[in-house]
Amino acid sequence: MFGTSGVRGTVGEEVTAALALSVGRAVASSGYERVVVGRDIRESGIMLQDALTAGLRECGADVVDIGVVSTPTLARSIAWLEADAGVVITASHNPAPDNGIKLWLPSGKAFGPDEREEISQRVRTDDYDQQPWDELGSIEKRDGAIDHHVAALRSAVSLGGEDDGQGSPHVVVDVGNGTGGITARALSELGCDVQTLNGQQDGSFPGRPSEPNRKTLGALMAMVEQTDAALGIAHDGDADRMMAVDETGAFVPKDVLLALFARESASDGDRIAAPVDTSLAVDDAVAGVGASVTRTEVGDVYVAERATEDDVVFGGEPSGAWIWPEETLCPDGPLAACKLVELVADRGSLSALVDEIETYPIERDSIEVAKTEKSAVMDRVQTHVLETYDDADTLDGVRVDTGDGWFLIRPSGTEPVVRVTAEARDETRADALAAEATEIVTAAVE
Repeated sequence: MFGTSGVRGTVGEEVTAALALSVGRAVASSGYERVVVGRDIRESGIMLQDALTAGLRECGADVVDIGVVSTPTLARSIAWLEADAGVVITASHNPAPDNGIKLWLPSGKAFGPDEREEISQRVRTDDYDQQPWDELGSIEKRDGAIDHHVAALRSAVSLGGEDDGQGSPHVVVDVGNGTGGITARALSELGCDVQTLNGQQDGSFPGRPSEPNRKTLGALMAMVEQTDAALGIAHDGDADRMMAVDETGAFVPKDVLLALFARESASDGDRIAAPVDTSLAVDDAVAGVGASVTRTEVGDVYVAERATEDDVVFGGEPSGAWIWPEETLCPDGPLAACKLVELVADRGSLSALVDEIETYPIERDSIEVAKTEKSAVMDRVQTHVLETYDDADTLDGVRVDTGDGWFLIRPSGTEPVVRVTAEARDETRADALAAEATEIVTAAVE
C-alpha cells in the first residue's frame, strides 16, 4: 500500500475516501493518540481529510487540524504541538488528478518501513480499535503553524541587510500554485526583495506542472534572466522539494545543487547521506573539505534515516529533497531556499558557485521487461554481478564501483522497466560502463 513516499495515486481509483478512513483508523489503533493533520491545496484533499479525521477520531485519537500547509510545515508542527504523529494529505509533485497520504513522526521523519507495515497490516485485515460513543477522539483547529515554521527559517539563516533590505538578494520564487508561499514570506522577512510566480494557490496547477525541473521552469528561467534577480527558487505542490535557477536564467543541475549544499554543510570527518544514484560530483565536492558520502536506498525516508546517525550533517536526494538533521528530518524546501539564498549572499553569484563543482558524464537508460519477470531478471542480474565484480553493492538494485566510475542497475518501482545508470570521469569510460551494464540486463532478460 505504501511506497517510500506514502500512499499516492489517482483519486477515485487508488486513493479513495474509504482508504483515507481506513488509514485514519489504523493510525489511531496503532497507539498514536494525538495526531496533527493538514493538506495541500488540491480540492480532493478536503474529502480525504474529512475521511481520515473521522477514522482517527472513531478509534480514539485526538486530531489537531492545522489547515492548508506545506509538508515540512506539518512535519515541524508535530513536536511543536506535542503530538504523537502527523498526517498530510498530498500528492507532492504528482499531477492534479492524484492525491495521497503521508505519515510523519515527531522527529520530522516520515514513517519508516516498520511503522508503514503496521498501518498496512491493519488496513489489510480490518484490525481497528473502534471506540464507544463516549470515548471518541476530539478535534481542534490550530492556527500558527506557518508562523512557527517561518520563525524557524529566520533563525536558521543570517542575511546581511536583514533590517533594512539593503544588501540582501533579489529572489524570484516560483510557488507552482502550491503551498510554497511560505518561502516568499520568510525571505521577505529576512530582508530580500522577493517576486513571486504562480503564487495563487490552485490544485489544478494552471501555471506549470507541479514537479519543478528543467522542462517545467521555463517561465522562471526567463523571468530571472530578464531581471536583476540573483537567483530563482521553485517548489512542488507541497514544497518539500526545491530547485533553483542561477542569475543568468540557467537551471542548476540537481546533482550540482546537492554538491553545493553538501560542501557547505560538511567539514573534516563529517558524512553526507545521499542515495545510490548520486553523482561522483558530490563525492569529489565534499572530499575537498575532508568529508565523505554514505549511500542509501533511493527515497528521502532512507536518507532521513541515515541522517539520524551522529556524524551525518546533511542528507539530500537529486530529486530536490534536502535535509539538515539539526533542523528537521523532513525534506524542507523553504529551508533549502533560505540556505541557498544565504550561500549566494555570502559567497557570490550562483553561477560562479555552480562552476566550482566539477561534473562528469552520466548515461541513463531504461530497458523494458515484462512486469511479471522484473523480479526474476533482477535476481539473475544480481547473481551475475556478484560473481563477476569485486566491489558490488546490493543495497538498492545492484551498484558496481569500478574505481574510475560506477554503474547502477535498479528496477523501477512503478514501471515495467529496469533502469541503468553509469558515470565516469570521462565520456568514453561512461559510455563503456553503460554498455557493460546494459549488456548484463539484456542477457538477464533473454
